Amino acid sequence: MAQHTDREYEQELERLRERILLMGAKVETMVATSVRAFDQQDCALAKRTIEFDHEINRLEVEVDGFCLSILARRQPVASDLRFITTALKLVTDLERIGDLAVNICERVLDLASDPPRHPWPDILQMAETVQGMVRDALDAFVAADAAKAQWVIERDRSVDANYVQIFHQTLLVMMEDRSAIQRGMGVQSIAKYLERIGDHATNLAEMVFFSVTGQQLGDRPKTDNTATIAPEND
Repeated sequence: MAQHTDREYEQELERLRERILLMGAKVETMVATSVRAFDQQDCALAKRTIEFDHEINRLEVEVDGFCLSILARRQPVASDLRFITTALKLVTDLERIGDLAVNICERVLDLASDPPRHPWPDILQMAETVQGMVRDALDAFVAADAAKAQWVIERDRSVDANYVQIFHQTLLVMMEDRSAIQRGMGVQSIAKYLERIGDHATNLAEMVFFSVTGQQLGDRPKTDNTATIAPEND
């Protein structure tokens, strides 16, 4: 970020950066607790995570207002302008990641009355990769690290492959045992929400790369992830 003689302006930019990091940390926590609620079948934790979403929404509105205020009053240019316009987009993806964590928790509550009867595919490895992508995208933002942002983007393909594998594994179980259909669809939904979180983490990384370098990355190829089996939320 360029240095300015106007100390107040510098403080405003630093405050904006801090609010984005606060929002990012809270979103990371939501993703982690939603996955833990699924793994431990913890309905109380799922409900607490859902209730936390209003804090993410409040921070999005706060950061949006702060960005627009700086743009109107300071008329930034070059790297500062990229930083602020990137911030406006970052909080949108962070808010959507929070929404997807809520979706995971809602599926946990839906499945509470249907205990597992089969060795379902382990989606925790996929969840760990996705959480790492969100964390590293935010770290890249903090450090203005274009290389780390690119590493986040490269991992998106493995998340897509994980989703396809889980989709087909659960489909086979449901075809063999009709009583497993409800839980199988729930597991598929959660895997799909995690795949979408990976997409949003990739968006974050692409925006960080642009903010740091001033260059756009090319469109990344996406895996055809079969039919959508969960309502769109983003």
